[in-house]
Amino acid sequence: MTLLCLRVHRSAGVSAAPIPAILTQSDLLGSHLDLAAEMIHSLFLINHSGDIFLEKHWKSVIGRSVCDYFFEAKEKAVDPENVAPVLQTPHHYLISIYRGKLFFLSVIQTEVPPLFVIEFLHRVADTIQDYFGECSEGIIKDNVVTVYELLEEMLDNGFPLATESNVLKEMIRPPTILRTVVNTLTGGSNVGDTLPTGQLSSVPWRRAGVKYTNNEAYFDVIEEIDAILDKSGTTVFAEIQGVVEACVRLTGMPDLTLSFMNPRLLDDVSFHPCVRFKRWESERVLSFIPPDGNFTLMNYHVSTQNLVAIPVWVKQSISFFETGPCGRLDITVGPKQTMGKTVESLKVSIHMPKTVVSANLTATQGNYTYDLATKVLVWDIGKLNPQKLPNLRGSVSTQTGAPKPEDNPSLNIDLKIQQLAISGLKVSRLDMYGEKYKPFKGVKYLTKAGKFQVRT
Repeated sequence: MTLLCLRVHRSAGVSAAPIPAILTQSDLLGSHLDLAAEMIHSLFLINHSGDIFLEKHWKSVIGRSVCDYFFEAKEKAVDPENVAPVLQTPHHYLISIYRGKLFFLSVIQTEVPPLFVIEFLHRVADTIQDYFGECSEGIIKDNVVTVYELLEEMLDNGFPLATESNVLKEMIRPPTILRTVVNTLTGGSNVGDTLPTGQLSSVPWRRAGVKYTNNEAYFDVIEEIDAILDKSGTTVFAEIQGVVEACVRLTGMPDLTLSFMNPRLLDDVSFHPCVRFKRWESERVLSFIPPDGNFTLMNYHVSTQNLVAIPVWVKQSISFFETGPCGRLDITVGPKQTMGKTVESLKVSIHMPKTVVSANLTATQGNYTYDLATKVLVWDIGKLNPQKLPNLRGSVSTQTGAPKPEDNPSLNIDLKIQQLAISGLKVSRLDMYGEKYKPFKGVKYLTKAGKFQVRT
């Protein structure tokens, strides 16, 4: 029996293994899942402004009016990321993700495990990103024929079939300018004539006969900090979401082993199907035959709060006066636990109360903008200089006669730190077996802010 494993959506706070690269009808028939229930009927792609610009139906055609329930939820949410991923309507379930300022909205007619659908939607977004370099409305519209061909192969009669990028690229060739011109003149398509070799292999994520002049394997360890700090700077909540992205271009059928210096700090780890899970359980090393090209090797979670270093401190004072249409703002940001690395792309965003009409501020570093329509104040600092801490201060004006705001707004912090994994995770070594050549190897680290909030 084939068990269907799922990657958990990051908002759920748990983790499991990803779905297999290939799911055949026999796999699904061999499980105890109800086939009638495990079916995705339709997919709608919706842009940031709420326009449906692409739709795909696998069973019956479902009218666009079903999306009205989603639009209602979107209007109620403060941010697009806060839209509930699962919505129940009288006749359908709506399951969605938000990627690259786009909503991927699936329509289900009967109850299904939501993570099953969420994982598939992430695979669709990942595949579009891999094929065309980015996942955006413009790119999808420019390559709409190829996108429809991909959706046809990725979902068969409502069931995930081929979701691995290497397999898809053998079936549907990525578009190039020359291929597009030839197809236009000859009426051809990007769909291949033969079955991918990976689908007949015990290693379906890797195509056969891979050859490279330069053999290389690069890994990016990327961590996002989700944190809430109170007014005094004390950490109320903190956790790290991490991912190891790989770019492997190696000849033949290499067998890789990746080991870490401190793997015990990782919680809730989920892997690409290529990873041998028993080896991880017993030795805490990653042993795998890699896919060819770019792929996500693993996702992990660090939830022990005392292991999460907070990279910056924020001293802030925001106050509104009882009398008079104005208030005061004073914010200073400085480095905290950066392990000697430089904080870059530092940005502070504040959702001001609706009564605020303007801001007259002075920034010692960077520049600020205040959007009157969205009521968002953005202070773009850039690179943080520990010798001269950036400060933003001045006054804000409110509507005449408006009451004093009940609550002070929170600060949202965005930042990046190159060559640092804030959890302390480090790659110890990478070994290769099965091939005789010596590949180029490299590891990069990046820390960035996820949902990083400072309360005032």
